[in-house]
Amino acid sequence: MSAEQKLITIDDISADNAPAIYVAGGLDQFFDAVKAEVAAEVPDLTTRKGRERIASLAATVSKSKKAVETPGRDYLKRLKEMPKVVEAELREFVTKMDALRDATRKPLTDWEQAELARTDKHVDGIQDIKDTLIFEGTPTASAVTQAIAALELVPMDDRWEEFLAEAAQAKDQTLVKLRSLLAERTQYEAEQAELLRLREEKEVRDKKDRDERIAREAVELATREAEAKAQREREAEARRVQDEQAAAEKREQGLRLQTEQAERRAEQAKRERIEAEQNAERERLAGIDRQKAAVEQARKDEIARQHAVADEERRQAAAREANKAHQAKINRAALEAFITGGMTEECAKQAITLIAQRKIPAISISY
Repeated sequence: MSAEQKLITIDDISADNAPAIYVAGGLDQFFDAVKAEVAAEVPDLTTRKGRERIASLAATVSKSKKAVETPGRDYLKRLKEMPKVVEAELREFVTKMDALRDATRKPLTDWEQAELARTDKHVDGIQDIKDTLIFEGTPTASAVTQAIAALELVPMDDRWEEFLAEAAQAKDQTLVKLRSLLAERTQYEAEQAELLRLREEKEVRDKKDRDERIAREAVELATREAEAKAQREREAEARRVQDEQAAAEKREQGLRLQTEQAERRAEQAKRERIEAEQNAERERLAGIDRQKAAVEQARKDEIARQHAVADEERRQAAAREANKAHQAKINRAALEAFITGGMTEECAKQAITLIAQRKIPAISISY
């Protein structure tokens, strides 16, 4: 190759000098020149400028390839007698230029793949944080508590690199939702426990009512039996007295002694009858007293239960008032912060109201 050929650059290629260029080995000088240009620099992959420079050098190789290939293709069309030589030379040149381009860009390609893997790892980690909200079926308060504890242990440090803010936000938002879910499940389970307690109390009251009814019926039965017994005894005594009187009248004339004896027996019988009636009356009064005592005890128990219910209602009302005051205090602090930040009082009040009513997505007030 002459000194004139060595001085020709890619920009100097033309139809006039094509015969001297597109010959066997004639394109090596251009390949060597482009290779020397891109190999002379070792850009820094750790900087954006360095990465952009690598991409620019690869683009330079493609541009130089086209600058040599295009006039060569034109020249090839004019050279019917040597197409195979030019085609082989161009094919070899294009292959080497493509390989040089790919080798030049390889550090950037490797960096981009590593960067994609790194960012995918952080994106997957953030998704894992959000997936903490997913449970199989309806979770218990205990399961939600365990999920909160596990998420709170997830560290927010430099390992997240530029994704730290996004990961921290995902963690905070997920914790807010989990704590809200925990409050709902805790309240629901407390309500179910309260319903169970009320059912058990009702069963106790129903059993007590049945026992009192049975006792009352037993007293009434005893009273009726005592009265029936007394009535039978009175009727029996009446019949016996009548019989004795009839017998006395028959024996009255000649049986004075027997009459006196009969009168004594009648007197004794009378005393026994009176005593039996008195015993029956005492038993009846005792049954009434027992019934009254049972009724009074039931009344006292009901008053005690009503007092307990009233005390619980007052306690719950006081708790609601305290919670209402606590929320008002926090809302007022948020309102003053909005006003301090430049909002009007009306806008600040509206913002607080919308947030408290959970009408603003992803924003809530922590009480």
